[in-house]
Amino acid sequence: MSSPSAQKTILLVEDDPALAMGLVDALEFEGFKVLHADRGQDAIDKAHKHRPDAIILDLMLPDLNGYQVCEQVRKTDPRTPIIMLTARSQEADKIRGLDAGADDYVTKPFAFEELLARVEALARRPRQVATPVLRVGDLEVDTSTREVKRGGRPIELTPKEYAVLEYLVRHQGRVMSRTLITEYAWDYHFDPGTNIVDVVVNRLRKKLEQNDGSKILHTVRGVGYVVKAG
Repeated sequence: MSSPSAQKTILLVEDDPALAMGLVDALEFEGFKVLHADRGQDAIDKAHKHRPDAIILDLMLPDLNGYQVCEQVRKTDPRTPIIMLTARSQEADKIRGLDAGADDYVTKPFAFEELLARVEALARRPRQVATPVLRVGDLEVDTSTREVKRGGRPIELTPKEYAVLEYLVRHQGRVMSRTLITEYAWDYHFDPGTNIVDVVVNRLRKKLEQNDGSKILHTVRGVGYVVKAG
């Protein structure tokens, strides 16, 4: 039984009885307290009531789908880590999950050890970070409210876009590699063949530079990305 998971509560949202039972047993063996929901609305209700340390969310549910559940939870809880389980491996499906508010995704079938590593990494994150507003030129990132503004204009970001931006802003002026960005924003190493980091950064750049905003998120070819004014 691993110690990092002690006292942590996981909400497991899975409608397959056999898979759910196996995951509940395995997670409890690792020291987690596990709440289980097999329908989307029940998951939303339990997420609001219990405020778990992490949510494992199946995409296909009898009533609401995982995207809808994720969006509803995020309306009142922007911080609880959400890992989406999906049999869909297409990049577009994964991006849709991130846009809905998921922090991570695991493609079925999966090894429990892989899921456990991601759960433990996300569940260790502090709920609140008492730090001042970060500024780069006319860009403001409030790390206590997770609000982002550029030139006074609010910018709506997904949780993953925010995580990447906060990391780059905290290291403004320094070129951060894709590997470092991945380790911070996803807490593990992606398959090196995926372009998910580039996709998130490109979407982030479009939001930051819309309405004729000057370039602030720069690509250093072959190395990574850097945030700097001017």
